[in-house]
Amino acid sequence: MKCKIRKWELSDAGNLAAALSNKKIQDNLRDGLPYPYTEQDGADFISDMLSADENETFAFAIIVDNKVIGSIGVFRQGNIHRQTAELGYYIAEEYWGKGIMTEAVKQICEYVFAQSDIIRIYAEPFTYNIASCRVLEKAGFQYEGTLRNNAVKNGNVVDMKMYSRIKEIF
Repeated sequence: MKCKIRKWELSDAGNLAAALSNKKIQDNLRDGLPYPYTEQDGADFISDMLSADENETFAFAIIVDNKVIGSIGVFRQGNIHRQTAELGYYIAEEYWGKGIMTEAVKQICEYVFAQSDIIRIYAEPFTYNIASCRVLEKAGFQYEGTLRNNAVKNGNVVDMKMYSRIKEIF
């Protein structure tokens, strides 16, 4: 099953809300997202992404069969980390385990490395999110280490893993 990534459109809000109103997905994301996630929440997010600086925020919808099934973004860091960016993503549960997210991660990395001066993209999945760790490994990311007691999620202190992909410079 092939996917593509594309810039967000306001009409994507309904599909975004349908994908994100799932506790299993939100349990693997950072806090701060409303639950249930409404179409208005989606519209607000999409508006924010469309108005963001395109050299700082690389935000895309993940599309399968002309339908938005998830979100992927790379977010530039600041100061001495200005050429480093953090990757975040999710897809609707019914699309898990089909290789779609790996393909989307590869696509966004290629785009960001080609269209910006970013030299390092990193991700920090929770250690219990084995599927996300596998996505990163299959997309060419290298495991760098475990960030012990790095976050509090759902009332539990949890470890996170650090992965990165470095721009190939020849």
